[in-house]
Amino acid sequence: MQRIGVFVCHCGTNIAATVDVKAVAEALGHEPGVVISQDYQYMCSESGQNLVKDAIKEHNLSGIVICSCSPRMHENTFRKAAAAAGLNPYLVEIANIREQCSWIHRDIATATEKAIILGKAAVAKVHLNTPLTSMESPVVKRALVIGGGIAGIQTALDIAEAGFDVDIVEKEATIGGKMAQIDKTFPTLDCAACILTPKMVEASQNEKIHIYAFSEVEAVKGFVGNFTVKIKRKARYVDEVKCTGCGACIEKCPMKKVPNEFNMGLDNRHAVYIPFAQAVPKIATIDPNYCMMLKNGKCGLCSKVCAAGAIDYKQQDSFIEEKYGAIVVATGFNPIKLDKYDEFSYNTCPDVVTSLELERLMNAAGPNGGTLLRPSDKSHPHTIVFVQCVGSRCSDEKGKPYCSKICCMYTAKHAMLIRDKYPDTEVYVFYIDVRTPGKNFDEFYRRAVEQYNVHYIKGMVGKVTPKSDGKIDVQASDLLSNEQLHIDADMVVLAAAIEPDKTARPLATMLTTQMDTNDFFTEAHPKLRPVESATAGIFLSGACQGPKDIPETVAQGSAAAAKAIGLLCKNSITCNPCVAHSDELMCNGCSSCEKVRPYGAITYSDKEFRMPDRTIAVRRVASVNPAVCQGCGACTVACPSGAMDLSGFSNSQIMAEVDAICK
Repeated sequence: MQRIGVFVCHCGTNIAATVDVKAVAEALGHEPGVVISQDYQYMCSESGQNLVKDAIKEHNLSGIVICSCSPRMHENTFRKAAAAAGLNPYLVEIANIREQCSWIHRDIATATEKAIILGKAAVAKVHLNTPLTSMESPVVKRALVIGGGIAGIQTALDIAEAGFDVDIVEKEATIGGKMAQIDKTFPTLDCAACILTPKMVEASQNEKIHIYAFSEVEAVKGFVGNFTVKIKRKARYVDEVKCTGCGACIEKCPMKKVPNEFNMGLDNRHAVYIPFAQAVPKIATIDPNYCMMLKNGKCGLCSKVCAAGAIDYKQQDSFIEEKYGAIVVATGFNPIKLDKYDEFSYNTCPDVVTSLELERLMNAAGPNGGTLLRPSDKSHPHTIVFVQCVGSRCSDEKGKPYCSKICCMYTAKHAMLIRDKYPDTEVYVFYIDVRTPGKNFDEFYRRAVEQYNVHYIKGMVGKVTPKSDGKIDVQASDLLSNEQLHIDADMVVLAAAIEPDKTARPLATMLTTQMDTNDFFTEAHPKLRPVESATAGIFLSGACQGPKDIPETVAQGSAAAAKAIGLLCKNSITCNPCVAHSDELMCNGCSSCEKVRPYGAITYSDKEFRMPDRTIAVRRVASVNPAVCQGCGACTVACPSGAMDLSGFSNSQIMAEVDAICK
């Protein structure tokens, strides 16, 4: 006979303000099998846990129900308390009467009634709970970092510092990411390359770090501690071992008018190229879309001048497979495309640029050697208008509903740099709100206004129109003075919203982890687990999880590394015993469960069965690898014959809960 204990938590006033906790405890005390039912102010406190432990021993409980907050928060807490008292931890059931009850109801009578129903459902399930035993799974002592920007570099360096091997997979020809394109950083105005390049070199020289540049993750299988990753190494048509990065092939390449992606298309590069001078690895790459030798078999000059013999026109994409214990996602961001914003004339006027394009125009390694010139006629601009929140904080379908976070600060940086180097240039900034939440950020913005006399105007730019005399008419409103303005500008700079890299969505599918509606990776808990994903063993670093500036990105990179190190330092991890299993007598081998399995835990094999007439029949049946299964339950839903079941959440347990709710 079951002996069940029920414990109802007040959670301060989080539950007790809306739910009559004592009435809930009283009602559940009359349920079959319940031998003790009581309430307490804070069940998750040490005294609350001791209350549970003492009750288990005193009343010889065979199962317990905790009516409190989400099991996501404290299920592990109460399982440990039960185990300490000698009760199998999987005989503990949580009834969520906070998030699913008190927080969503205002009427006390309604909330109390629902809390009692949720408690009855949990009691009904405990009647059918069985002791479960966790398995141990070994941990591969190697980490994978997907993305080679500053977030990925920092994460890899910290993991390597702890003594673990780590691989960086970067889809571009070099690591460095967006920070490599930036001229100066806020709020210190120090050189971005000067602080990034040492990190890049340190990563390349660290014997624990292996860089797979110009590569992409093709497939991911496995589970926490034991991931198998297939990496596609795209053909450079250059032997990475032989290439010395001397640049002789680039000098002789006759194809010179290829849009330069690193400079945002503001100038041209050769068909064979090294993205920038400090590239890591500094290896040439041939662009097959423009190389005459690869397109029509004519030319071959780069091969003739390469003293190292590194050019290989027959090189093909290759694939490697590697095992990892932990994966860190650091796929970064991109500015949104402005094709839909015709009112700003971005697609028709070359002197209307994005903020990242302005970074390249002002950079010493940029198309103009560090001199700010108008793209149209290479003249010096005397009036520049900045437009904030282009695509950010939008309620329409064109833009993003969120604040991109970094735009206010980098616009202030741009304005200060322009006014400092070109005092004859007037700078106007049209803004909705100026947001300066970081350390010393507000002082930085005030310097732009007070010291550099940047004209900040609270208002919206309605239309940007190129004029026949080369000027740009900026039509805007000043909300403070309630005036309509027309400014003749030489250049217009659009602070475009940022969004996750386009590789994030397919990568999330491969990793079976979650994303929000804006395609940012979703953290396991926004406050308590901000760098972990909902999928065990997958960690988040940098702007893939949301808009961030460089200091915040570096901090999160180190935080993700710390979490990965905590996993990698273990020889084995305890697996979740709530895994699927197949009833081979009921399985008809239809493969429905295999089609929905996200972790590759289900395989099929032919098995012999002795029939009643003693003949042997061979049937195809499913089997589950418990070390791989993560207990998602997708297979149990898909199985048409009911052969698949989930330990800890069996069909009979779920139906018992439903019956208790419907009584």
